Amino acid sequence: MPSKPSKKFDYDLNYAELDLRQQPELYRVGVGEQGVLLVQPYKAELLPHWRFATPEAATQSSETLYRMFLEYLAAGDFVGADMARKFLQMGYTRSRRYANHKGGKKYAGPVPEDKKGVSGAHGRPELPRSPEDSVKAESARIFKARWDEAAKHPEYVRLKKQHKAEYG
Repeated sequence: MPSKPSKKFDYDLNYAELDLRQQPELYRVGVGEQGVLLVQPYKAELLPHWRFATPEAATQSSETLYRMFLEYLAAGDFVGADMARKFLQMGYTRSRRYANHKGGKKYAGPVPEDKKGVSGAHGRPELPRSPEDSVKAESARIFKARWDEAAKHPEYVRLKKQHKAEYG
């Protein structure tokens, strides 16, 4: 009997060649934003709508991404809904990063070769914070509200539980 699939996001899959709408069993939620810029066809569908430079852009972007989130839910497409949720989360985290660090660079030095493609500091020190950029902070607030709404949506919660029970 084959072992149960790993619950971790699998970075070894060739996402450029996969269509996870057709193979949702390969998708793992992972932690945070894992896979947000990998998983197709969702990356191609969602990325063109992801903007956070101004509160106006963040409002339009978060509304569009949330509408897409609801459309994925209506279609019973958990992977699409989760990816849309991750884009909302990424809108928040990137806006906060730019609010705290002018230019968006959080850590000193390059990512070590053996750590590329994995999130985190990788032993690098965090750069000093800049005075808060109120424009980016407002963009973050806008995305955070939609991200929270998506994460708590009853149908999303149900589909997430079902996906984890079925696929790991």
